[in-house]
Amino acid sequence: MATVLSVSGSPSVSSRTHSLLRHLDQRLIAQGHQVVPLDIRTIPAEALLGADFRHPAIVEATELFARADGVVVGTPVYKASYSGVLKALLDLLPQYALTGKTVLPLATGGSTAHVLAIDYALRPVLNSMGAAHIVQGWFTLDKDITVREDGSLTVAPGAGEALAQVVDQFSAALGPTPLLAAAG
Repeated sequence: MATVLSVSGSPSVSSRTHSLLRHLDQRLIAQGHQVVPLDIRTIPAEALLGADFRHPAIVEATELFARADGVVVGTPVYKASYSGVLKALLDLLPQYALTGKTVLPLATGGSTAHVLAIDYALRPVLNSMGAAHIVQGWFTLDKDITVREDGSLTVAPGAGEALAQVVDQFSAALGPTPLLAAAG
């Protein structure tokens, strides 16, 4: 099926956002998609903050975006917006890096006061980068995500069902790859 770039915009090593994305990656893989994870926090800070477009990690990230059919963008919400590391990376990508791509925006946060951060902060940036289709995103409260010491993750039932639905809608929006469509 499609190649999906799953981007974690969390700066934290022990991030609920990161764990949630990797959990959702498994659902996409089970649906036949190839998922490529990208944790922005692993990109050297000097490359991100110094706007070093030629740094190998920035070049590689740009290539990952170019090869993807779809992109899942996950971010914790800080100060009613997406994370600074996500902003730093998006600023270094080509202006239309999302042209022709289906995008699923996801956010996590501690308060329902930030539930609209996807629509008012993240969606406009994704749209300006040329995304062909931005599917309905989802905001998940931190309290609904439990990461155990062994790395396993549990999502509260209501939140888990909603996340499964938006991931399935994203998967359907990706559609069949051209080779599969031609074979049918």
